[in-house]
Amino acid sequence: MPTIKDVAKRAGVSVGTVSRVLAKNETVKQPLKLRVQAAMEELDYKPNLAARALRTNSIDVIGLVVPDITNPFFAQLAKNIEMEAAKRSHSVMLANSHDDAETEKTQISALLDRSVCGVIVVATSDGKIERGTDVPIVSLDRRFGEYPLVATDHFNGSQTIAEHLYNLGHRKIAYIAGPLSMEVARRRKEGFVSRIEALSTDADPIDLSLYEGQFDYDSGEELGRFILENVPRSNRPTAIAAASDQQAIGVLRSARDLKLDVPGDLSVAGFDDITLASLVVPRLTTLRQPFEALAATAVDQIFESAGKAEDHAVAGEVIVRESTAAV
Repeated sequence: MPTIKDVAKRAGVSVGTVSRVLAKNETVKQPLKLRVQAAMEELDYKPNLAARALRTNSIDVIGLVVPDITNPFFAQLAKNIEMEAAKRSHSVMLANSHDDAETEKTQISALLDRSVCGVIVVATSDGKIERGTDVPIVSLDRRFGEYPLVATDHFNGSQTIAEHLYNLGHRKIAYIAGPLSMEVARRRKEGFVSRIEALSTDADPIDLSLYEGQFDYDSGEELGRFILENVPRSNRPTAIAAASDQQAIGVLRSARDLKLDVPGDLSVAGFDDITLASLVVPRLTTLRQPFEALAATAVDQIFESAGKAEDHAVAGEVIVRESTAAV
């Protein structure tokens, strides 16, 4: 197996120069850098990452903590973060918090102990790290402590969904929020409610009913069934907007079980645009979260200096599909 000395000999440079190339040190002149890279390729040299970590006190790995990797939204985020990290020749070490605040703290601490170069946290809690660290930490989608947040503009995104349903003529609307203990759920609900209140007039009132559940299929199905079975037909909403695609898909399932046509009898809209949103029948109208932009911005923040890292709100986009139609 070739060593760093073999690379230096092949390239005609010192071992220190090879080390600086591996460390992406910009002081190495381009001709020398190209010679070293060519020598590494010819010898099929693989750097010893463990030894390098001991020297630099960090490795080319970004830690990522998500609440539940089986959630399609978090899976898509993780995929895009991995792709963005690869563009910088970094890998991703994934950890699940299982929606538990104590597990989240343990996972973050474990990543820091492994000398990752940064940690991206999709938070379960509003807590903070109980240890000092110089490692950059970025909140993604959900606020974690005082660390900079990269997220879709949940407030304005929900407003655009409200406008879409209003423009289709819906005046009896139900909104299923996520757990309001979470900032992201509160922002989505606030955006939707504020836009409906602004659009509603004495001459053209909007009847809005509000519900709260978890961000999952079962919660959407349970609340959808409750709304469609227990509200008198004369007051039954003609549209249900959900704070997540999983909730909205649960509503679709309940409507199907009750033999209601979507969108003929009921329009349904979600939020996120997970892959399944374009595969269900009917395909789901939703607010697309820009996964690529979120991932790219979060990874960029890891490499920003501490003084430059800051909050970033990324605009979403309404994707109109077959689950919504005019009254």
